[in-house]
Amino acid sequence: MTKAINNNASVDELLSVYESIIRDQLGVSKLMLFNEQNNWDCLLSFGIQGEINLNPLELFSRYEGISVLESNSFLEQAGFDVLIPVYHQSQPLAFLIIGDIDEDEIKISPTIKHMNFIQTITNILAVAIENKRLANENIIKERMNKELELAAEMQAMLVPEQFQVPHGMEVAAYYQPHQQVGGDYYDVIPLNNNEVIFCMADVSGKGVSAAFLMANFQANLHALVQYTDYSLSDMVEVLNNRVNQSTRGERFITLFIARVNFKQQSLRYINAGHNPPVLMHQDELYLLEKGCIGLGMLEDIPRVEEGNIRLKKTNTLLLYTDGLTELENPEKEAFGLERLGETMLMNKHLSMTALNEAIVDEMEQFRKSASYFDDTALLSCRFSFT
Repeated sequence: MTKAINNNASVDELLSVYESIIRDQLGVSKLMLFNEQNNWDCLLSFGIQGEINLNPLELFSRYEGISVLESNSFLEQAGFDVLIPVYHQSQPLAFLIIGDIDEDEIKISPTIKHMNFIQTITNILAVAIENKRLANENIIKERMNKELELAAEMQAMLVPEQFQVPHGMEVAAYYQPHQQVGGDYYDVIPLNNNEVIFCMADVSGKGVSAAFLMANFQANLHALVQYTDYSLSDMVEVLNNRVNQSTRGERFITLFIARVNFKQQSLRYINAGHNPPVLMHQDELYLLEKGCIGLGMLEDIPRVEEGNIRLKKTNTLLLYTDGLTELENPEKEAFGLERLGETMLMNKHLSMTALNEAIVDEMEQFRKSASYFDDTALLSCRFSFT
């Protein structure tokens, strides 16, 4: 048995060696071996007629050590004589019930002479199987960690740290993922000296799959911006089709996308199911809500409404994800749009970087000891015209 373990034999090979020792060498002709791996399963049995239903935890509570089964118990009536529990670090790991020991093959009382040996070899087998399970879990965890690291690196490449913007535009961003890999995305894409497209998106769900979906989304968006002259409505229709192709209805993406023309002093936008950005002009606040449903929610978007705003001399626009407004304090109150608007108005003269910092500070004071439950992304934009 130890040789097989040292040679890294499979579980089936270990069970085969174990059966050979118990059945062929010791003459045991009836056996059931149960092992705990999430659920109690019978790993090995022979000499059994019919089906025997057992409650392993109940047996462990009744038999703490090697036990001769009581007369007239259902196990004794099924032909079993002895129950051997196996513990590892004080936790139930396996148990063995044996019976019908062939006295003709083993002349000296096998019950007395071999039970300790059987318990020992069963313990060795059970611990070896448990070690294999833990090793496999570690391999899976390492693989998942590597995938998460790769996805985190990929996402870091998607989220820009610096922005190239036309004269008259100031941009600052803040991003705090809830997990190692999040599903939020924002971007600023200059078209020429007078026009820029910017957006914010949020993938339903988190983790590696969300990051890969967002990477695919970013590639599609950049291709549309770079190689077509599509309107925002056309872009949204195409992106909806691409998301459906990628997710097959299992995920969706909320998106706010806008196009600013500095010559015309205009902002056109579509809000595809995203949290409404807040546009601030002096002491007035506006929510940008026109648009359509989220991308990937339906095969075809029923209706797309495009918003069009004539910008003032100085305008501040804040894009954000729901990790901001849905943040809760210990009293289960949400941060909310009203508090966000008040924070913007109180800090309207600050730079975009300082405005983001003021909002994050307000979030920290609001949540107190409560934890973040979602990613938080901010994209603050200021448009100034002479």
